This record gives sequence, structure tokens and C-alpha cells, in this order.
Amino acid sequence: MLAIISPGQGAQTPGMLAPWIEDAESKALLIEWSDAIGLDLLHLGVHADAEEIKDTSNAQPLIVAAGLLSARALNVSNKYSFIAGHSVGEITAAALAGVITPLDAMKLVRARGVEMAKAASLTPSGMSAVLGGDRELVLKSIAECGLVAANDNGAGQIVAAGDLAGLAALAPEGARVRALAVAGAFHTSYMESAVEPVRALAAKIEVSDSKVGVLSNRDGAIITSGREILDRIVEQIANPVRWDLCMATLAQSGVTGVIEVAPAGTLVGLIKRAAPEIEQSALKSPADLEAAIAFAARHGGI
Repeated sequence: MLAIISPGQGAQTPGMLAPWIEDAESKALLIEWSDAIGLDLLHLGVHADAEEIKDTSNAQPLIVAAGLLSARALNVSNKYSFIAGHSVGEITAAALAGVITPLDAMKLVRARGVEMAKAASLTPSGMSAVLGGDRELVLKSIAECGLVAANDNGAGQIVAAGDLAGLAALAPEGARVRALAVAGAFHTSYMESAVEPVRALAAKIEVSDSKVGVLSNRDGAIITSGREILDRIVEQIANPVRWDLCMATLAQSGVTGVIEVAPAGTLVGLIKRAAPEIEQSALKSPADLEAAIAFAARHGGI
């Protein structure tokens, strides 16, 4: 049983779209999306440096574009059982599941990135990854510092978010704390001002129900209602991501293999540690396509 997973912000790397747009049709799509959302994805995905693509309003559309182009090249269509995305990767997942069109996905992620960047600029805040340590002690330490466990990623990784003083004081026993290069406390109340503008846009987008199970970051639930999937994506902007529960659902549902679409690597690493019984394939570039197609065939995806 096959699942497709799509990564979130932080997975981007300079030049990551270059190999995908060697295909003329993919390049034409990227140009079409760029024109539609007023953002030069060709520049961002091929020529921009790490600093430029780290910006939230640039990173989010770039990540979704990479996921859509790589999935298009893989061409497993709906021949998989489940799909899930981490944070902004939920928008990629919704498009791949046929809930929204790729063009609407790009319009939605453009608005999400812009509004979250605006929200982040209102109050100094940030995020830090907490690696290792006892889970309950880590969560207690996060709460004591006035922070939120914004991303519960499983596999011994929890991302704390909130004000900078709280992050500076965070030091759970037996754990390592690593500041993340993001200028905002995503998936917390700091993002509340971003929710309504994105909700207003989402309400205008035509949706279809999904023929595959779409896992929700809220609680790992399997959703097929198109409108509920989109509503949950909007609500997730200011609420914690429970990727640990998404991985648990994949394991409990009998998934035997997952393919992470571009920019791949982060999520398969988490699954390898949290659910090693699930085989993983990372689709990082077109050079990985042959192996990914064979992988999909082994797990009933083609």
C-alpha cells in the first residue's frame, strides 16, 4: 500500500527546480504559475540564493511548485491509497489529491506565504527544534518557557515556537536545542492575523472530494471531504502540526511504502526513525524517477 508525502518550509535548497524544468511542459507550467501569482518562480527555483528563498513569502510557493512538478513527472495519479503533507505541504497534497487545481494551489500558497510573513513581522518571534530528550520533559520545558510545541514531528523532534526570550531560555534536560532560520512563530497564535485573509480566498476556490485518504496535520485523521480538507489547511496556519499523528496513521493503516515528493528528504528521515517498517523513497530530482517508479510498483502504486 502506497502513500505520497510532501514536505514543508525549510526543505528548500537553491536551484532545486532547475532539473525539473528541463522538461519543456513543466517549464511552461512554472511560467504560467509565476504569471498567475505575480512571483518569479523560475528565478527563485533556479537562480536565487539560500537567503532569498528562506523568505516565507518566497519559500512556500517554491516548495509547493517543486512538489507539483515532481509528482507530475512521477505520474502515479490516484494510484496510491493515502497522501499527506507537512505544514505548507498540505496544499501540495490537496492539489495532488484533486481537491483543488494546481493553479488554485499556487494562488492559495502565495496568499498563505504573504500573510504569514506579514503576521511574523508584527511581533519578534521564532522557532527552535528540540532534538532528543524525554518527550514529557521536553513538552513541560516548552510550556514553562511560555512557548508552544508548534510542530510535533515524532522521532524525537519537537519544534518550539514563541517569543525570543522564551526560546533563549529553553534548555530541556537531555535534549539539544537548535534555532531555526525562520522569522516567525508559525502554527501558533502569532499567526492569527494571517488566517482570515487566507480563509476568504479559500472560500472562493472550487473544491472536489478526494478519492484517496488525505491525512490532516491537526490530528492525523483521514479526510476525503474537499471543503473540510481546505478548511483544515486554513486553520492549521495558527495551530500546531501533529506530524507524529500523521505518521502513526500511515503505520496503522497498513501503508508499506511512502514516496516523498520534492524537495524530498526531511519527511522520509522522520518516518525511517518513527516507523521503520514503512519503506521510504525520496524523489529529490529527475535522476530519482526510475527508482521511484519501481518503488511505487512494488507497493501497488502503478
